[in-house]
Amino acid sequence: MSIEVKVPTLGESVSEATVGQWLKKPGEAVALDEPIVSLETDKVAVDVPAPASGVMGNYVAQEGDTVSVGALLAMIEDGVAAAGGAAPALRTEAPVAPASDTIAPKADAAAPKGDDAAVLSPAVRRAVLEHGIDPSTVKGTGKDGRLTKEDVLAAAQAKQAAPAAPAATAAAPIPAAAPTAPGRNEERVKMTRLRQTIAKRLKSAQETAALLTTFNDVDMTAVMEARAKYKDVFEKKHGVKLGLMSFFAKASVLALKDIPAVNAQIQGEEIVYFDYVDISVAVSAPNGLVVPVVRDVDKLSFADIEKAIANYGKAARDGTLTMADMAGGTFTISNGGVFGGLMSTPIINPPQSAVLGLHRIEDRPVVRNGEIVIRPMMYIALSYDHRLIDGREAVTALKTIKEAIEDPTRLLIDL
Repeated sequence: MSIEVKVPTLGESVSEATVGQWLKKPGEAVALDEPIVSLETDKVAVDVPAPASGVMGNYVAQEGDTVSVGALLAMIEDGVAAAGGAAPALRTEAPVAPASDTIAPKADAAAPKGDDAAVLSPAVRRAVLEHGIDPSTVKGTGKDGRLTKEDVLAAAQAKQAAPAAPAATAAAPIPAAAPTAPGRNEERVKMTRLRQTIAKRLKSAQETAALLTTFNDVDMTAVMEARAKYKDVFEKKHGVKLGLMSFFAKASVLALKDIPAVNAQIQGEEIVYFDYVDISVAVSAPNGLVVPVVRDVDKLSFADIEKAIANYGKAARDGTLTMADMAGGTFTISNGGVFGGLMSTPIINPPQSAVLGLHRIEDRPVVRNGEIVIRPMMYIALSYDHRLIDGREAVTALKTIKEAIEDPTRLLIDL
């Protein structure tokens, strides 16, 4: 008997996805609930689990195909894995030759076999296939010696650094639009669905909203001194590092409560005001920028905020963010400073009306009490939809954030 593998429900308002990568090849054994294919939606990558144990059959949808919810992806055939986890050959009436063309030779060589497949997480398996790494040749640093994604990436970097074989130079020439001189190659890669969606949303924000950005600078002395003083005891007590984001999240709450329009949205001909603060935190993931939401920030402690952000960051790197993690949000914080950015004009995350941009901290000369002193300074930016937020409100909100960061006591007494 054959079992159908179909596109699952992907979340509210999401009706289709793109087949990103097959994690199982035809003929391989699959276990119940084992991820067999990764789908790319407009927001996140979703691994589809096997609905039953058996042997992977032929693919119905190929990598890069657009599929709708409920569409047939593949079949799982009856069969029992042989000793050591190897899959028996498929029956002759189900030839697999056509499907084998959909798997790159690199992925074939790197596909985990036997017991290795059972212990690899979906993120690790995806990294193994993507980089062409044989997991049996990599020493795992995870629990019980298991491979982590970082182990695979380190092995891939070492592999790239090794001298290439002469034959490898001639193989698989990079496609180019026109003949190029030696050493001037071009590579064409199809945009992922996530990247296409990011492009559409950002362009739509520019075309729809009346975008404007206001700037200020912040003296980070007080926050940096507080972190230096309490970071060890904070981490010992809460099991997470005390970062900057919790300070700026709490400062943003003060601003959004004082200036409700910055925490509001335009929906049709109505303005919706929220009495809660759900902050979207921009996180860089392998496939592009994602914005998971930390909910009810106005009710969370510093430790709760840091834990939520840390968990989302790990999930983004591992490719395990869900649609629910991304849904909603009333305000966004984007920290370009981690990449060294000095100043930027961030774009709002529709349908939100404002986004706070953070930047790098650097020592600069400033005047204090009539004297020139050196202080750790950061430029901050608030981009906002001028259709809803007036300039006075935007400047006041950003000034509130600045004052709270420069005097963190304000965060404790709600001032």
